[in-house]
Amino acid sequence: MSESTATEEAASERPVTSVQSGRIRTVAAWTGVTAWGTWALLRWAGGDRVPGIDVIAAPVLALTPYAVAASPIPVLLAAGLRRWRAATAAGAVALALAAAVAPRAIGGGEPAAKGPVVRVLTANVYFGEADPARLADLVRRDRVDVLSIQELPPHAVERYESAGLSALLPHKVIDPRDGAAGSGLYSRHPLRALPELPDTQLAMPRAELTLPGGRTVEITAVHPVPPLAGRALRDWRHDLAVLPSASDGGTVRILAGDFNATFDHANFRRLVGRGYADAADRAGAGLKPTWGQAPRPLLTIDHVLVDERCAVRKVEVHDLPGSDHNAVLAEIRLP
Repeated sequence: MSESTATEEAASERPVTSVQSGRIRTVAAWTGVTAWGTWALLRWAGGDRVPGIDVIAAPVLALTPYAVAASPIPVLLAAGLRRWRAATAAGAVALALAAAVAPRAIGGGEPAAKGPVVRVLTANVYFGEADPARLADLVRRDRVDVLSIQELPPHAVERYESAGLSALLPHKVIDPRDGAAGSGLYSRHPLRALPELPDTQLAMPRAELTLPGGRTVEITAVHPVPPLAGRALRDWRHDLAVLPSASDGGTVRILAGDFNATFDHANFRRLVGRGYADAADRAGAGLKPTWGQAPRPLLTIDHVLVDERCAVRKVEVHDLPGSDHNAVLAEIRLP
């Protein structure tokens, strides 16, 4: 082969190689956009309520804050590959995801509530393994009025009560059960048990709290099953749906517990939309994790929901040795 022929063949191959390389860069850039864009679509479309994809979407959507943290990746990838349309699209997707998550760290306005203050603590005690002394110390130190406790088995009741709960919170409406199924309410002030919610898989006791001066509040200890499979997803959706709306005839209601749900679940947002406000969201603490230990992801699934007419004075998240959950304290002023 002559030198001129080889040169011509090499020259003819260069445009082909360049076109192929360009296509690969384009595909890579838009793949990132598609991946994060699908996540944003699932989040804003309420994927945990869409038949056919809800089983997958429900657990995945709980990780949305991590998707937000990683959303610059497709932007930087597309920009590095000089695919500017893809970079612009990736930026729009990142903004859409951030718009869903960022408000939880900002907080919101409070109504002009002038009623008495109620301090609510919720704690998932992990099959009764959480440290009783630590739980009693939190109740004592923060002058808790009501404790919502989940995963309370019968054998653990005496451990917690003898550690100080009975002295600090002498009134109770509890439903201890084996495994993770038991829950209860302990209170500084009188409690009157209310009818059980229909057909919940785990115990979710309810009570009317009477404060000094005669003011009453309804409290529910919340613990639906985690939405990790088809049947469990249906039960989780049912248990959230049967929780009472925030106000009925002027009654003020508070829901406190392990919801196994975050604000990235449409089912949870629907519940909040029934007249509630999430105390941590109001206080700008809505992204503080309440569950998980490395290497598992940290999630915000424990909540105190209050009648939206209430004012949230503060929210704190406390470690709870022996449990895979943190305890959440909310100080609430009633309307």
